[in-house]
Amino acid sequence: MKSNKLAYSRILLKLSGEALQGRQGYGIDNNILDQIASEISEVSKLGVQVSIVIGGGNIYRGVSAAAEGMDRTTADYMGMLATAINSIALQHFLEKNNQVTRVQSALELNRVAEPYIQRRAMRHLEKGRIVIFAAGTGNPYFTTDTAASLRALEINAEIILKATKVNGVYDKDPNKYKNAKMFKALKYMQVLEKELEIMDSTAISLCKDNKIPICVFNLFQKNNIKKIILGKKVGTIVS
Repeated sequence: MKSNKLAYSRILLKLSGEALQGRQGYGIDNNILDQIASEISEVSKLGVQVSIVIGGGNIYRGVSAAAEGMDRTTADYMGMLATAINSIALQHFLEKNNQVTRVQSALELNRVAEPYIQRRAMRHLEKGRIVIFAAGTGNPYFTTDTAASLRALEINAEIILKATKVNGVYDKDPNKYKNAKMFKALKYMQVLEKELEIMDSTAISLCKDNKIPICVFNLFQKNNIKKIILGKKVGTIVS
């Protein structure tokens, strides 16, 4: 049952693969992964049902490889496998934090993950388990942002939390421009019209058509996920 203190009882957290690499520039930084797992555990302990989608850009980017001449379909499948590696790594650190976690993959990886089955995912969440959705949608040409929107809709998540390295959505790159202005709230159409790079247009359109809000926030500010769950104003809300 939802506590009065909780703004959301079921969420989908979207992590980029790059978030896991820390300052290494490539691969997985175990210290960063441990920090992220600790933050997620804190939220799960509040009674929130947590699902996660992770990108694979710290290991392999299908779009970049395709731009360099590799067949796009092949490159995208390789990217899906990269997300599976990240998912298994995060599962390990969540279980170190005593959180029962399941990885469900859109590709068949029977030795290391369950197949994605919507009803089974729902049962896991209802039992308080954290569910990590690996391998994107299982189809080439779809990003992990689109996978996040799709899975959020399938499991009836109340919000998508889009983790980034900055505090929210800005009118220009805050790392390059000191006068960059942060938006507190945006409409889906504004994101599409202004071509703001929050998620790709397919992902945004899915959220718009099905009225699921997105909160874009800074993953590296301590307790931000918890603050959002408790209804505090953090980052930019797209609705």
